[in-house]
Amino acid sequence: MSGNHALIFGASGITGWAITNALIEGYPEESTFSKVTALTNRPLSKEAAQWPPSEKLQVVSGLDLLTETGQEGLEKEMQEKVKGIESVTHVYFFAYIMDLDPKKEISINVKLLDRAVQAVENLSPNLKFVVLPTGTKAYGVHLLENFPFTPPLSESMPRLDEPHASQIFYYAQVDHLAKSCKGKAWKYCEVMPDVIIGFVPNNNIYCLAQTLATYLTLYAVVEGKGAECAFPGTEKSWKIKSNDSSQDLVARFSIYASLHPEVSHGERFNIADNAIPSSWSQKWPVICEYFGLKGTAPPAGGSGPQPGKYIEEHLDAWKKLEEEKGLQTGRVGNERSFGGFQYFIMTMFDFDRQLDMSKVQKAWGDKKEETDVKGAWWKAFDRFRKAKIIP
Repeated sequence: MSGNHALIFGASGITGWAITNALIEGYPEESTFSKVTALTNRPLSKEAAQWPPSEKLQVVSGLDLLTETGQEGLEKEMQEKVKGIESVTHVYFFAYIMDLDPKKEISINVKLLDRAVQAVENLSPNLKFVVLPTGTKAYGVHLLENFPFTPPLSESMPRLDEPHASQIFYYAQVDHLAKSCKGKAWKYCEVMPDVIIGFVPNNNIYCLAQTLATYLTLYAVVEGKGAECAFPGTEKSWKIKSNDSSQDLVARFSIYASLHPEVSHGERFNIADNAIPSSWSQKWPVICEYFGLKGTAPPAGGSGPQPGKYIEEHLDAWKKLEEEKGLQTGRVGNERSFGGFQYFIMTMFDFDRQLDMSKVQKAWGDKKEETDVKGAWWKAFDRFRKAKIIP
């Protein structure tokens, strides 16, 4: 057994969860990591997390990187709570705090990263690698009609011009990491997924699979199995090309990259399920099939039902389903089941944004993995079902 010790910040999030899961399942080899520490801010039990039992795993909840006790207080708390903190070798930094003010968002998230990395540097002389996730916002996909690039989107493309560049917290985080590691023994890389498809144990407004799982479950109950379910986007967004990023593939490449600094240090990598992009016209029928529904195109000049509104209109039916099937409560009808993210992804993203996957495939070599629509989405739905979030 090696002495590698993985420390995952943001372990209850969509990718942090998957990295923890992959490591305790023995990726890439059972002996690669001897310890896995999952850090979360919100409380998370091992039972709720749905990770397989493992002697390697310790879950530490309630760790606030922005604690008012400062850097010294954070390090003291980590020393007290994290067994073997001095043996940490690999950091997977998947903590994030949203703020609608770009300047505040940059300040907060650079501070999160700085405190985390400083703490590990000061507490463990064995730090080897830090993985930082960014995403396709770095290419400006959030600019919608002002999206500046022609796909496929390649890692060699330049950063956005001003005034947009100074509003991207990813850039500030990457620059901070690059500066922080100069003259140090540890290395870093950046992984860039598009929309991540996967399971989360805690409620998460950025989890598209959870939004669609609860919506389509309810739709099948109200409308009946076999019913047609029109795509909740436009004719234009129905046809655009993009690459989904399964949480498992993002996790596995993140781990691989952290173990191979000779190919990954200082680099950024697109990561997605497949080199061949897909459209909602291909994905929606497969997604709906899981719930016994027939996924169809949006009506001409319109859209199918919006999930958030549909759930709101049939909230009593959902509450009844929760009670009858013994489901977890609190997944719909609150601010964390907000439908804005789903609307943004499925309606407003109405332009091609497919990724160039050649760099990551070369780096991953013969360990490269791919999956398809069913492999990504159905696995996520299976996990929500196992966690009693859907029946």
